[in-house]
Amino acid sequence: MEQSLNLIKVAVLVADGFEQVEMTCPRKVLNQHGATTHVISPNKDSVRGWSHMDWGEKHKVDVPLDMARPEYYDALLLPGGVMGLDALRINQKAVDFVRAFFFAGKPVAAICHGPQILIDADVVLGRTLTSYSAIRHDLENAGAIWVDQEVVTNNGLITSRTTDDLSAFVDMMVKEFNMEFHH
Repeated sequence: MEQSLNLIKVAVLVADGFEQVEMTCPRKVLNQHGATTHVISPNKDSVRGWSHMDWGEKHKVDVPLDMARPEYYDALLLPGGVMGLDALRINQKAVDFVRAFFFAGKPVAAICHGPQILIDADVVLGRTLTSYSAIRHDLENAGAIWVDQEVVTNNGLITSRTTDDLSAFVDMMVKEFNMEFHH
């Protein structure tokens, strides 16, 4: 069954050094399903991806973080990339933006290092999730129940471990975003 995400608006939160494929691949699929996706970043004009061991391409910033309003969006995508996450975690606006999705009960998809910012947003306590293995203890220390699976969904939160899990991650994200929007 073709799942339509027409009318659904997805925020994609990234900073310089995000893992490129973890943004471009899910975004492409969301767009193909009819969703509107906006790249949101602390940067004003463009944000630079990271590809394997080096800088990747520059991507257009649709909405600077300063102007982004969480209530405008139906769902949130958090790609990984350790550098990008480090920059977002120390940005109070980014942390508040993420937290707003949880408070509103909107679905959030986070992969690799993406779940790290959920610690700063204080939203992992008691939640079952997965992530890049290096941040497992950080998440557990914040009260998360960490499991080693390619994709985990828990109450609207979709998480995966690495780029190797992308296809499972993307499938589940589309399903969850679709369900959320049509229930």
